[in-house]
Amino acid sequence: MAKRVDSAARRDMILRAAVRVFARQGFAATRVDDVAAEAGVAKGSVYLSFDSRDALLVAAFEEYAARSQEVIRQARSGAGDGLERLAVLVRSVVDMVAAEPELARILVDLWAARRQGEAFGVDVPAVYREYRVVIAELLADAEAEGISRAGVGEHHAAVVVGAIEGCVLQWIVDPALPIAELAAPIVDVCVEGLRRRAPA
Repeated sequence: MAKRVDSAARRDMILRAAVRVFARQGFAATRVDDVAAEAGVAKGSVYLSFDSRDALLVAAFEEYAARSQEVIRQARSGAGDGLERLAVLVRSVVDMVAAEPELARILVDLWAARRQGEAFGVDVPAVYREYRVVIAELLADAEAEGISRAGVGEHHAAVVVGAIEGCVLQWIVDPALPIAELAAPIVDVCVEGLRRRAPA
């Protein structure tokens, strides 16, 4: 049993090292030797946990996708009306990205080289599609609850995703931008801006 724990810990350590190196150098410029050096292990130890450099990338993406699934699950099943749950989702995504800056940089790298990602079996567009679907569901709930403006729908979901991703991209290009502080303005513009106003 101890060997399994050690193996899992080693795998996680190597994956964390790979994420740091991919973020610093870019995936294309990274070799398995670089990951091994970052992790402080022999190259063979990397291959005991991962078949290839591509497998490291896929594992990093799958970890992000799993966290995204948890954020989506909470948005769907959480308390509050549709717009309140959408605000929680926005804050959760921003918090998740702010907590994992290296992983965010890798995702942008994959986004910029979509064909490359597809070649590794990494479906980046699927993550965006799922976010659009759940946001559209929350907006539909808000409409049914009578709290959103008329005409709010699927296209607005794409704009909400775009607002989050646009802020993340700015932060990656300019790390001085305080990404963690942008959740509130995004909610103000993209959630509260969709709320039905009471007649004057």
